[in-house]
Amino acid sequence: MEINKLKAIVEGLLFASGNEGITVKQLSDVLEVTEATVELVLDELKQEYENTDRGIRIMQAHEVFHLTTRPEHSSYYKKLLETPQATRMSQAALETLAIIAYNQPITRTEIEEIRGVKSDRPVQTLLSRLLIEEVGRKDTVGKPILFATSKEFLTYFGLTSLDDLPPLPDTNDEELESEADLFFERFNEQLSEDPL
Repeated sequence: MEINKLKAIVEGLLFASGNEGITVKQLSDVLEVTEATVELVLDELKQEYENTDRGIRIMQAHEVFHLTTRPEHSSYYKKLLETPQATRMSQAALETLAIIAYNQPITRTEIEEIRGVKSDRPVQTLLSRLLIEEVGRKDTVGKPILFATSKEFLTYFGLTSLDDLPPLPDTNDEELESEADLFFERFNEQLSEDPL
């Protein structure tokens, strides 16, 4: 199959895979070509997106590739997405998100131990916004649900992986929470000026 046809198909598959994204192996299996060929096609597509005035780009989070919008156009996307659901997040939701991001996978009880208060509502808010997800159950009494950040979290904050989160000092939980709050509060201030 010629390279231009492969690029067109890969582009369509990236679009069709949506937020879930797609791996090199999946693309290789669907296209019935080698993984090396898929990687070549992805590299060419990435260069085309970067070197032309395009509104989307290919982003890689771990082994998964997906299409995402360009960050420099974010003000237009924010205008489009102005909905009641996309209002400023509460301080409780931001604290909870920070705790999950830096301590994942983590149970609701563990979140509440760090925050010192019940966290049912903030966890539900974050689940409804698809910023966190259930990733299994802890192998302890009651088998509590484990939560972690989602792919949408990475995309939402413009991160390629969790390694891109700002580093936190090795200190006690109160300082850890405070540092994490600063990172997420800066993002939330941006939302309040121009809500997503």
